[in-house]
Amino acid sequence: MPKSKPLPKHDWLSWLHQAPRRAKQIVLLLIDIFMLPVLFTLALSVRMGELDLPSKAQMLDVPLMIGLMVICALFTRVYSAVVRAFDEHYLQSALFASISWAMLLWIAASAGITHTLPRSVIIITGALLMLHFWVSRALIRTVLFVLLKRREQHTNLAVFGAGQAGRQIMAAAVGMAQYHLTGFFDDDPELIGTRINGLPVWSGRQAQRFIARLDIDEVIVAMPSVSRSRRRDIIDSLQKASGERDIHIRMLPGLDRVMSGDISLNDVQDIDILDLLGRDAVPPDLALFRHHVADRTVLVTGAAGSIGSELCRQLLTASPDTLVLFDHSEFGLYSIERELRASFPDATLVPVLGSVMDQARLERLMRHHHVETVYHAAAYKHVPLVEANPFEGVINNSLGTYHTAVAARDAGVETFVLVSTDKAVRPTNVMGASKRLSELVLQALAAEPIVPGTLGTCYAMVRFGNVLGSSGSVVPLFRKQISQGGPITLTHPDITRYFMTIPEAAQLVIQAGGMAKGGEVFLLEMGESVRILDLARQMIRLSGLSERTASQPDGDIEVVFTGLRPGEKLYEELLISDEGIEHTDHPLIYKAHERFYPLSRIEALFAEIAELALMRDTIGLKQLLLLSIHGYKPDFAAEDNSGCLDERPEDAMSIAAFEAELDLPYDEVQVTPV
Repeated sequence: MPKSKPLPKHDWLSWLHQAPRRAKQIVLLLIDIFMLPVLFTLALSVRMGELDLPSKAQMLDVPLMIGLMVICALFTRVYSAVVRAFDEHYLQSALFASISWAMLLWIAASAGITHTLPRSVIIITGALLMLHFWVSRALIRTVLFVLLKRREQHTNLAVFGAGQAGRQIMAAAVGMAQYHLTGFFDDDPELIGTRINGLPVWSGRQAQRFIARLDIDEVIVAMPSVSRSRRRDIIDSLQKASGERDIHIRMLPGLDRVMSGDISLNDVQDIDILDLLGRDAVPPDLALFRHHVADRTVLVTGAAGSIGSELCRQLLTASPDTLVLFDHSEFGLYSIERELRASFPDATLVPVLGSVMDQARLERLMRHHHVETVYHAAAYKHVPLVEANPFEGVINNSLGTYHTAVAARDAGVETFVLVSTDKAVRPTNVMGASKRLSELVLQALAAEPIVPGTLGTCYAMVRFGNVLGSSGSVVPLFRKQISQGGPITLTHPDITRYFMTIPEAAQLVIQAGGMAKGGEVFLLEMGESVRILDLARQMIRLSGLSERTASQPDGDIEVVFTGLRPGEKLYEELLISDEGIEHTDHPLIYKAHERFYPLSRIEALFAEIAELALMRDTIGLKQLLLLSIHGYKPDFAAEDNSGCLDERPEDAMSIAAFEAELDLPYDEVQVTPV
């Protein structure tokens, strides 16, 4: 990184660099006024072939020359150009100023206003004036940059991509003293070995050699049109090429500014986390996307949450007749309603405060607005919080889903889609168990016979992994910790997770709902799982920083391991069993039919949970979930913050007694909904 001394606050160079723009223009004007008589003398000497000083009569014409030069330069905006951004626009202004000056002086000489000015001298002086406008600014810029770079911190900059975007980035950086431009990297064989604006173009495979030789501190990837997987390959190659050096890699994100030709370094951003994952977005299938949404009344529970709010944004692009926003958070509901009204002023929005536990209210709400489609995203999702408040988590997530789904059935809702999670598969925490129990609710309802005279409600579930940028996500947490100088906190060095963006997740949830026939568990293609430690280290390095370790105590950011939190898994899964998975019409959506209980057993289970909740019997709750949720591995030692009992009360129903009241244990039940 930069290693030179900071600029002193008080000297002529500092003043010239930091002076107001008007003062700099006056300095340039004085230089031009001083140089014009010199240029006139040089033109006379060129005409005569030897040194020839102006006569006294010709010297009387110098004020007129200066006056005309000032008028022409101001009119053509020569002094409006920024010296450090010296470019073809300035050269055009200088050319027009010089030609205008020569023409006006020619007219003055022809009219007898001047004193014996040869016409050839006017032409030569005009050419020399143009040369002066060009050379003087280039010289000033070069001298200032050289002196400033010796005394100021600066960054050795390279650009990956020598196309239009890369050239615009370099042009924007040319006028900035804090950057020393080294050259371009590119993989186009027609560009490799050429020079663009005096800067060499190297092969991307030569990055390791030139990064080390030229002490490159920062690389800007200016290839906005390539896919995310290609960007990830470029980032990986640059990281490998940098070796032990801590180079800062940044990205030019979009094509819109490139096409307009209006790129500045402000458009360059730190690496998008998606570029690290290399996940290319698949455009939504519009037929599936609009199937249960267009011209319908849609209700979203948990509308103020991370997933719920994005569902609302995506749903409004499919033109529903009415969108009902349902949430228990007043401020959250207020915020999302304001945002949606600003973005979709013509949409019909109905914000409703309420709880998913109020089945009667939900049914009245759905009947009143003739709701046809429900997306159920309301849930407590933070694993440690739910683990510390287990009854609140199970009651809100599982029993809340039951009340909402039954209300939808009784109100004649056509489609009901549950937003689920990969933590529901062989869960190790109460939150995951509660979401699997929510899935069991819908599977049981989907298997119930349709009431005569009704069409019945189509129930479906969509299960996916972590979403980037949601509340509690590791990516914004890591960014904040890096900006604060660390440390980055991880629970375990081997922990892995699946990731996708919130918009992509919401789009796929909506499309999966469009394919629902009843009782399916839809799985979203999550790509490859990501080792969180590798992600943290990449984010550190891409910020131009280094990891502080025992072998590198002078590093910038330390990674600290805090231990797995209660109920946290090292890795997540999407399938309970690999059997029965099917492809769908969408390349990123799969379908599975999984085992479940009949509705009578689910309702008996909720009745027992209600009894346990009255006694605040945490151990009993986890034992009951252990019996009921396939693969659940409870943490009986997890600390409970909600005032629940650490041991079972003497009068609590035994698990064996509860099991005796039910038909069959989970592992013996296998019903496939039609």
